[in-house]
Amino acid sequence: MSLAFESPARPLVPAFGSVANALSPLAEPIVRIATGLLLVPHGAQKLFGWFGGYGLDATGQFFATKLGLPASLALVAGAIEFFGGLLLAVGFLTRPIAALVFGLMAVSVVQVHLPIGFFWTDGGYEYPLFWAVVALSYVIRGGGRYSADALIGREL
Repeated sequence: MSLAFESPARPLVPAFGSVANALSPLAEPIVRIATGLLLVPHGAQKLFGWFGGYGLDATGQFFATKLGLPASLALVAGAIEFFGGLLLAVGFLTRPIAALVFGLMAVSVVQVHLPIGFFWTDGGYEYPLFWAVVALSYVIRGGGRYSADALIGREL
């Protein structure tokens, strides 16, 4: 039986092929879980002031004064990152949550980071663009077989 994730090339060390084939089904959920969990602290910064963040009021003021966005979007952004990150990590409502993350990151790229340049180390759009692309892949593919969506047998 040939699986879609198997590489057509033979590995130089045959044992690596066996290991890779055995672990291949875990690759996608690892990325989904990591993506979700890496979003959570960013949301916690905005919502609760955790991890060196400023909390909802100060983040809302930053959105309004520095970005020209409504202060209420701080709550939306924080909720998508925090709660959406948790849902993405477990793979529940994967496609709609990933679509929200994609939209948030796209707005972040255009409204905040694009004028600064490419490199994230300078505050550029590299990092949010990467996460937008990862989120878009989950909009397209869904949560996969190791997700809450698969466990309940339903997904949007």
